[in-house]
Amino acid sequence: MKRMSSAAKLKLLRTGVLLLGLVILMPGLVMAQAAFTVPGAPFVAQALPQIDLSIGGEAEDFSLAIQALILITVLSFGPAFITMMTCFTRIIVVFFFLRMGLGTQQSPPNQVLIGLALFLTIFIMMPTFNQVNEQAIQPYINEEMTQAEALIEAAVPLKEFMVRQTRDQDLLFFMDLVEIDTVDSIESIPLFVVVPSYIMSELRIAFQIGFMIYLPFMVIDLVVASILLAMGIIFLPPVLVSLPFKILVFVLTDGWYLLVQSMVRSFN
Repeated sequence: MKRMSSAAKLKLLRTGVLLLGLVILMPGLVMAQAAFTVPGAPFVAQALPQIDLSIGGEAEDFSLAIQALILITVLSFGPAFITMMTCFTRIIVVFFFLRMGLGTQQSPPNQVLIGLALFLTIFIMMPTFNQVNEQAIQPYINEEMTQAEALIEAAVPLKEFMVRQTRDQDLLFFMDLVEIDTVDSIESIPLFVVVPSYIMSELRIAFQIGFMIYLPFMVIDLVVASILLAMGIIFLPPVLVSLPFKILVFVLTDGWYLLVQSMVRSFN
């Protein structure tokens, strides 16, 4: 069989791409022509539907298009909201330190640790979520406040929760960067100042808890490595021998209960 040259293959590929594009675009072109023409009449372009982006009006609220845009923006920041404005960061960092200390590689898997961290976050944050629902969501649904007022009221309980967990030194550092000398109340602190301060404090506390968890496991590794070296077994990795002992110690001390209990109680 005669082989095709490179130029013939390229020409055939371009023809296929062109045909595929026509097949994909043909329904859209037909629908567009049907939308802009009237049966029995020559082609007449009609006006596209108008989208009202005005702000204000009788209700003194955002238009429907702006509300939809704000809702989509809030949903896109969902992962950042969960990880940066709740207790999720401290919990998940501690869980990963625990797995590193045990040396169990991918057990428990990431999905299990993240799922447990999410449900613990919901449990710990439920009082704050209830305040947001009572102060912002329900009044907005009942049309007792505008969307802008609801967003401002919803941020107040979150600020109060984050400030309680934030170290004064971290909060003052970011306040000095934006040249804020004094504030009358927590509500007057901008959200872009509270969030990074809270994250710095959460990471500091998470690493402190992780160190306290990692330390006893490291001691077990050192003891096992010293015993193997004294016995002359230098080709056997100490991790393989210490892993069962670390799991046994963690289970006998009811480690999951103690860890979760201390994590929940660490949020005052």
